[in-house]
Amino acid sequence: MPVESGNSAAARQAKQKRKSHSLSIRRTNSTEQDRPTGHRDMLEAQDSKLPISLRSNLLDLFGQIEREFENLYIENIELRREIDSLNERLTGEGQTVDGGDLTKGALKTKASHSTSQLSQKLKTTYKASTSKIVSSFKATTSRAVCQLVKEYVGHRDGIWDLAVTRSQPVVLGTASADHCAMLWSIETGKCLLKYAGHAGSVNSIKFHPTEQMALTASGDQTAHIWRYMVQLPLPQPPADISVSCDDDVDFSDKDEADPEGDGVNECPTVRVATTTLKSHQGVVIAADWLVGGRQVVTASWDRAANLYEVETSELVHTLTGHDQELTHCCTHPTQRLVVTSSRDTTFRLWDFRDPSIHSVNVFQGHTDTVTSAVFTAGDNVVSGSDDRTVKVWDLKNMRSPIATIRTDSAVNRISVSATQRIIALPHDNRQVRLFDMTGVRLARLPRSNRQGHRRMVCCSVWNEENQACNLFTCGFDRQAIGWNINIPALLQEK
Repeated sequence: MPVESGNSAAARQAKQKRKSHSLSIRRTNSTEQDRPTGHRDMLEAQDSKLPISLRSNLLDLFGQIEREFENLYIENIELRREIDSLNERLTGEGQTVDGGDLTKGALKTKASHSTSQLSQKLKTTYKASTSKIVSSFKATTSRAVCQLVKEYVGHRDGIWDLAVTRSQPVVLGTASADHCAMLWSIETGKCLLKYAGHAGSVNSIKFHPTEQMALTASGDQTAHIWRYMVQLPLPQPPADISVSCDDDVDFSDKDEADPEGDGVNECPTVRVATTTLKSHQGVVIAADWLVGGRQVVTASWDRAANLYEVETSELVHTLTGHDQELTHCCTHPTQRLVVTSSRDTTFRLWDFRDPSIHSVNVFQGHTDTVTSAVFTAGDNVVSGSDDRTVKVWDLKNMRSPIATIRTDSAVNRISVSATQRIIALPHDNRQVRLFDMTGVRLARLPRSNRQGHRRMVCCSVWNEENQACNLFTCGFDRQAIGWNINIPALLQEK
């Protein structure tokens, strides 16, 4: 009776294992094909607040994920069996070959090489499958839509700051390094008025809460209060340019903005201020109105902030304590509170609610220049810094931030939507990102189809009165941009 060699027996055993495993795979697949329907019926029977279409879409996606991982699991098992079979065969061959340890070492090297190839194949298959799943899931759930509504072009140098009037008529104001401030029609993008009373860069602009008055701060070491009267032109239909947020295509070759465009030279010019505030010994970098509009606060590179009476131009208080130049100041919308930011990595909260006591609190949450700190409509302060972070603080307990946002670029003058509580972050790297108050990223403004900023973005401001154009940004590309931001409530709550 013939006797099988060791190689033949090992080959037959491996073949039987593969056949048995093949049958088990077919059995598993036939069983799993019937399972998703049962899962779907069971899940659909459960109560859920999600819309039916969204829920169905999620079920399909999770079903795809489950099937992909099942396939990967089955492939992994099969590959492991093939590796075991290969090792058995190589071990059997090693027993019949003379050469001692040297031959065994060579066989081990060969087996290790084959195992490495199979492992690499498995990794490649896994990455390709999971990347496809994640991409399809992201495309389905990212519903934020950002529409570029209007571009405001006319300044001859970079734009540092912008603001929207809080009383009628609603217009956009910009402050530029070209020594001018301009007022724009939001709907048409036309310049309505130019203020040319400063002898230096105009670093900030803020509007009186009830009257047609503007407050500008300048590099000429002064702050000006000036009145304006504008007549709004007839609105024009906005351009229909709608793209999904998070598009990121570089277009640095975009033509420079035309400084003479849109009839800027034809708009009226105001050259004389109603009130000039002159107490600083350095650049005045920012200014704002206190609640009620009877007092203003200014921040300067002379490391001090000044509080003035508007009617008399009298200096009421000098707020000192910062160790380096101030970068920004902001007032609370309903209370007599002021927050100042500085290059000394701190921001300070000044309390003027009690006329007899002017308290101050120092906050040291950043490791680099604090570029801005702003109040929200509630009891929060949001601070941004050159250390690439944004922190959300609770006014009732400001020992530590309640949320921290980490980014990849320095953050400039931020703004917070009063109604949606969304933080708009302008960056040095030309990006503008949107986050909620808990630090969850909602969207990034698009930079594709020749849209968006091509230089540093300096400032952002929300417009709560106009749903068609509810966010404005400006930068050193000498233009301001009006956006329509639509963030679904579901995405904000995720």
